[in-house]
Amino acid sequence: MKKETFDYIKKNHMIERGDGVIVGLSGGADSVCLLHVLWCLKEELGIGLRAVHVHHGLRGEEADRDVAFSEILCRERDIPFKLVKIMASEEAKKQGISVEEAGRLARYRILEEEALSWEQEKKEAGSCNAGEIKIATAHHGNDSAETILHNLFRGTGLKGLSGIAPVRGRVIRPVLWARREDIVEWLRSCGIEYVEDSTNRENDYTRNKIRNEILPVITSSVNEQAIRNILRAGERIREADEYLEKTAWNWIGLHSVDGQPGFSVPELLKEDRVIRGYVVRGILRNMGCPLKDVTAGHIDSVLELMEKGTGKEVDLPYGLKAKHIYGRIEFSRRRDRPDVRDGSDGGQDKRTDAVPRMDIQIFPFQNQEEIPKNQYTKWFDYDKIKDTLSVRNRRTGDYITLAPGGRKTVKSFMIDEKIPREKRSKILLLAEGSHVLWIVGYRISEYYKVTEQTKNILQVQLDGGTDSGR
Repeated sequence: MKKETFDYIKKNHMIERGDGVIVGLSGGADSVCLLHVLWCLKEELGIGLRAVHVHHGLRGEEADRDVAFSEILCRERDIPFKLVKIMASEEAKKQGISVEEAGRLARYRILEEEALSWEQEKKEAGSCNAGEIKIATAHHGNDSAETILHNLFRGTGLKGLSGIAPVRGRVIRPVLWARREDIVEWLRSCGIEYVEDSTNRENDYTRNKIRNEILPVITSSVNEQAIRNILRAGERIREADEYLEKTAWNWIGLHSVDGQPGFSVPELLKEDRVIRGYVVRGILRNMGCPLKDVTAGHIDSVLELMEKGTGKEVDLPYGLKAKHIYGRIEFSRRRDRPDVRDGSDGGQDKRTDAVPRMDIQIFPFQNQEEIPKNQYTKWFDYDKIKDTLSVRNRRTGDYITLAPGGRKTVKSFMIDEKIPREKRSKILLLAEGSHVLWIVGYRISEYYKVTEQTKNILQVQLDGGTDSGR
């Protein structure tokens, strides 16, 4: 287990000497295995190690048991431990999402805040070998296989069939190579205890049904190496997806006209159909449309426009549209559709002349690029955004992350900034659920700031501002 994990870390360039690693520790077999292996490899890898446990306010005494177990586990190994408590059901209600999804988003948010806090500690200490702070999650091979099958069953493109990535920004998955049964067997052979989450045995969620019913049948009745074979296929699919995406980006760069989002129909028809689809996806992504909300149907509807006459158009997510204009497909934002949420009517979209529009672009980040200092043009780390963004006014429960990783409610921030009460409800916010990226005109969240680890930039420019874009 230790050797395979060490080799997997090196193969995927997850950790360098001097880095700090925060483990998301639940107390279950997977995270206990991850923590113990990294603890054993701590000197060999040259890393600092910490653990964070998130109590979701669910499962009563069982959850309290998990906290106590995780704390003792870390104390015995002299690993700094932090407990963070949330109320996942309340967060789910506020954001209009499932409790499971609210818990997942909260865990990543909390882990990221802890990473920012550790970075600040290192800066204040003046460490000459500061290194980077990584977040290690205990996803394993079964999780990735479940993800591939789940996406396959509900319909997906190549990206959804590639499974869980070993590295995403600062998030690393050192035991992704291992099967669940490998992990459990290793823990038992080493006499290492762990706790069981009883909800994992329930089949209320689709993923649990795949985990508890479908995969066991496949491995016992079809091929005992099924999980490893699914993972190998996922790796090949990921490589193909990355190649096609790169090819599409190059095509867009070579065929763009004055920065206008769109393409020449005759030119794109020269390409294979798969490249055509990736070109459409690339254009939509560059316009700020999250690809998780772009379906195969949306892509097909745009490609079908190529066979239709001038003037024909299709609606796309986030108030976008594509229109055939004399041999070109051009993309734009519908002026008669909402593209701003004002937050005053329970989350319903409402477009008013008093609310400026935000123009959004997404592009790869080059470390030598200078981050804009403009008041109305801001850059954010695109890969940290997990949910749909909205532009709206403040709501109860909104908060912003400040250095060194602390949280402050937007209400408290506005009071501290001495913003007049009558102005507070008029200030625009760019938000992901209740987590605010940008209090327009004031400041942005530390959580979403661009760092050396940033791969992709989300650029947001407020229409009507005096600043120039990228």
